[in-house]
Amino acid sequence: MSATADHAEERTNPAERLGFQPEQVVQELGYDDDTEQALREGIEAITGTQLVDEDYDDVADAVMLWFREDDGDLTDALVDAIMMIDEGAPVWLMTPKTGRPGYVEASDINEAAQTAGLAQTSSVNAGKDWTGSRLVTPKAARSGKR
Repeated sequence: MSATADHAEERTNPAERLGFQPEQVVQELGYDDDTEQALREGIEAITGTQLVDEDYDDVADAVMLWFREDDGDLTDALVDAIMMIDEGAPVWLMTPKTGRPGYVEASDINEAAQTAGLAQTSSVNAGKDWTGSRLVTPKAARSGKR
């Protein structure tokens, strides 16, 4: 695929920037009516599987956690999320953009991630109202594992 085609795909599928692969199982936590539907559908298109919810009883390849300021304790939510995946698998923390209802301060994200034993490796525009932060265990962050 050419670089131009790669960029066109990213514009048509916002999930391309998240690094998901075919057949991966992505567990979604914190889903509500305000989540970015195009991003969710894009992930399913890439993986070829539907997102699984909190009732999934196996280990997922990644977690996508939608989190808003009033959703409770972010550290607890991140600790719960990493219980659902193998070491080195990413947790994509989706938070409302600055100025949107439920916005979470970057310093709060950083503090909660560190307390949960995670490191932020990147962030992306995850849609009109959402920002995504890729969090992994520090060992995985150092090795460059995705």
